[in-house]
Order: sequence, then C-alpha cells, then structure tokens
Amino acid sequence: MAEKKNGSFIQDKIIPIAGKLASSRHLIALRDGMTLAVPMIIIGSLFMIIAQFPIQAYLDFMASIFGKNWATVLQYPTNASFHIMGLIAVIGISYNLAKSYKVDPISASIVSLGAFVLTIPLKTDKAGALWIPLTQFDSAGLFTAIIVGLFITDFYVWMVHKNWTIKMPDTVPPAVSNSFAALFPGFIVLALVWVIRLGVEATPMQSIPNIISFFLATPLSHLSNTLPGALVAEFLVSFLWLFGIHGANVVSGVMMPIWLTALNQNHAAFTAGKALPNIVTTSFFDNFVHMGGSGATIGLAMLLAFAAKSKELKTLGKLVAGPALFNINEPIVFGLPIVMNYKMAVPFILTPLVNVTTTYIAMATNLVARPMGVYIPWTTPPILSGFIATGHISGAVLQIINIVIDTLIYFYFFKSMDREKLAEELDSAKLAK
Repeated sequence: MAEKKNGSFIQDKIIPIAGKLASSRHLIALRDGMTLAVPMIIIGSLFMIIAQFPIQAYLDFMASIFGKNWATVLQYPTNASFHIMGLIAVIGISYNLAKSYKVDPISASIVSLGAFVLTIPLKTDKAGALWIPLTQFDSAGLFTAIIVGLFITDFYVWMVHKNWTIKMPDTVPPAVSNSFAALFPGFIVLALVWVIRLGVEATPMQSIPNIISFFLATPLSHLSNTLPGALVAEFLVSFLWLFGIHGANVVSGVMMPIWLTALNQNHAAFTAGKALPNIVTTSFFDNFVHMGGSGATIGLAMLLAFAAKSKELKTLGKLVAGPALFNINEPIVFGLPIVMNYKMAVPFILTPLVNVTTTYIAMATNLVARPMGVYIPWTTPPILSGFIATGHISGAVLQIINIVIDTLIYFYFFKSMDREKLAEELDSAKLAK
C-alpha cells in the first residue's frame, strides 16, 4: 500500500512539476541559447586539438616546420571562440525567450547585449584609453549573461506588451519599424542597468559581476564540481527519463552553464600549463557517463545485439547497436522499452551512477587524466572520445572499464527479460501449431 502511495505521489506531484519545468519557456530559452555557443566551442576545440595533440613526435615535427610559436598562432581561433561564450549566451537566450513571447527577437537580443556590456566594469590603460576585459565575455561573465538574457528580456517584453513603443506607419519597412519600436524600451532598460551599476559601484562589491560571482556563480560551481553534486544531477537525468521526460534536457538546461564554465577553466589552465582544476564538466558526462546515451545503455545495446536468444530482442538489437555507438539511445528507451518499465528502472538509474563514481574517483586520484578543456560532440564514439577529451590513453582505458561494468550491471536484467520473451515466443509457436 505504501509503495502504491509513493508511486501515486511521484506520478501526481513530482512528474507534473518536472514536465512543466521541461516545457518552461525560460528553461527552453536558456537551453537553446546556451546551445548556440556549442558550435563555436567545437570549432575552437578542433584548433586546440591540432595545436596540443598529445604525441610529442607530432609536436616536434610541427615545430620544426612552422617554428616554435606555431601552437600559439594556431590557437588564435580557439581564443576567439572560447572568449565569446558570454556574448553568444546573452544573445541566444534573449532571442529565444523573446521569440517565445512573439516579440521581435532581434531587437530584444540587441538590447540585452547592450545591457550585458553595460554591467562589465571598464579598465583604463596607461594612455587613458578605456577597454573591456575579454575574460568578461567568456565563462567568467556567463552567469551575468544568463541573468541579463532572462530578466532583461522579460522586462523588455513586458514594456512591449504594455505598448511602451514608438509605432510607425504600416508603409515603413519592418526592419525600420522594429528598430523604432525598441527605442523607448531599450532606453529604459539601459537607464535601469546604468543606475543599478552606479549603485553597486558605491558598495564594497564594486561591480555587478562581483555580486553575481559571490552569491551565485562561485557557490554553484563548488557544489557542482563534487561527487555528490554529480550523482544528484545524474540521478535526475535517469529518473525523469523513466517517465518519458527528456531528463538530459531538463538537467543540462540548468547545469550546462556551470559545466561549460568548468570546461573553459580547464581549457585556460591547460593552455597555461597549469593543473586542471575541474573534474565535473560537460565532457565528464557526455564522454564518460552517458556512453550509449542516458542510462549508459551501450552495454545493454551490445547484449541485445549479440547475446539475445529471443527473436524480438535480437531484431531490436540490430536496430539499436549502431546508434548506441554514437550515444543515441532513443530506440532502446522507447523500443525495449525503458520508459515506464519498472523492471529496467534499477539498472537504468544505477549504471550511470556507477560511471559517475568510477570516473570521479579515477580522476580525483589522478589515475586518469581530467578533461583538458576540449569540447567533444556527445555523438563521438567511446574510446575515441575518451582519448581526445583527456589527451591521454587513460581516458580511453577508463571508458573501456566503464563499458564492461555497465554491461555486467545490465546483464542480469537483460537475461531475465530475454528468458521471458523467449518463453512467450515458444508459447505462441505452440499455439500456432
């Protein structure tokens, strides 16, 4: 009876909240806005891989041809892409949020960009010229970009809906009309941020980024870069998937800014030749935990493809094995299925949690190299992705070990399901006779 009540509580209370969260316009805007930065990070990572490929003979060969500074020059695109993460985020978040309100997204994102730049304290060189620290445009300014992208856009949209705009005749081209419509709301936004900035500069905090870092960015980054924090995040991913909610989208929508910041910090440390500070990054989950997709189902996919005796599971195995190698597991999640299947709930939750634990301990004890700051697309096959992400063979070895463990965890549950399916097929064959 207690189990039924617990199940009812989860179905009636927890899942609807998670569903609303997943469909929240602000979370979707945050997720989609941050995703806009991914292509640039991948491009920068490619240049970084070429410049820092972990084979000394290759590095010596390149230096002999292009000179000692070849790696520094080659990483100019890396710096250009990694150091605009905040700019892309504020534009992308504001654009997607305004679009969801059916307000001109270009005008809203431009106003948000101006507000974001206005929050950044200026520096003065010896000649008296003003300049903006480039680091404020990358991961260091990411949380400021997120807050500006969400709250400033909401305020801008509210003013537009209140018709605090300058309306032009219908004969005026839309581009001109939209720019004038943004004039008054844009002025109010920048004036408000300017007043807030002046107020903050009069306090010991001195700048808006300092306040956000003190109260939000630093505490969250410390919490997320721990084993308990990683376990909680991963549990939510798998738990939500069991009810048909894309857990990775929900969790990454909240945590991606933190994990991308951690990845960028590792990149900066690696480039400077310093020890890598973070274990839990986007690469940690994409390349070492979610092998085969959410639930770490690559082992299950291989069992279905090569060890199943029932015809149904054999056929399913042929369909899911290929996508699983590229960490795509929707065919398993909905085809086996795992969604709403209590028999598969235990391994689906347990397996990635084991991956989190083994990976974290291996990297914390320096048995395995930490992610060096390269963003590897989540569809990159295991073993290859582990080597590239860490720049060391230990990353690939850890992935192999995790896959073996994952397969062993799924094996008992797979065999039980396979026996049931085989018995059903034999019974159906007997009835057919």
